[in-house]
Amino acid sequence: MPINTWNNILDWFKERSERSKLIRNFNDSAKSSFVLGIAPTLLKAKVSKGEKKYNHQFSHWLYSGFRIQAFSGRPLAKDEIIQIGKVILDDEILVRKLIVLGWDTLEIHGDKGSYGCRWQLKDHLSLPGS
Repeated sequence: MPINTWNNILDWFKERSERSKLIRNFNDSAKSSFVLGIAPTLLKAKVSKGEKKYNHQFSHWLYSGFRIQAFSGRPLAKDEIIQIGKVILDDEILVRKLIVLGWDTLEIHGDKGSYGCRWQLKDHLSLPGS
C-alpha cells in the first residue's frame, strides 16, 4: 500500500475521532447548561448530510452537517430557532472548529421533524483562500 494512501487513512480516522469528540463535548455542555438552568432548551447535536451547495475547501466529503435538535417540549417558533442559531454562530471558536473538522452546514430544528433553519458556516468566518 503506498504511503500516501496509508496517511490518508490515518488522517480520516483522526478526523473522525475529533468530530466525535466535539459532538460529545457539545452535548455534555448543553446537558449541563440545561440541568443548571442556564439554558431553557436542551440541545443535542449529531452529524447530518448537510447542504451540498454550502461546501468549502475543508468540507467533509460525505457528512458535512452539524445538526442540533432543540428539545423544548413544545413546537419552537422560527424566531426561537434563529436565536439558537445566533448563539452558536456567535461562538467564533466553535465555528472555527466546525469548519476545520469538515462541517459546512449548521442545522437547527425542534423536537419534531427534521425541518428548521440552516446556515452556511463559511458566511460567518472568512476562510483562507476564499
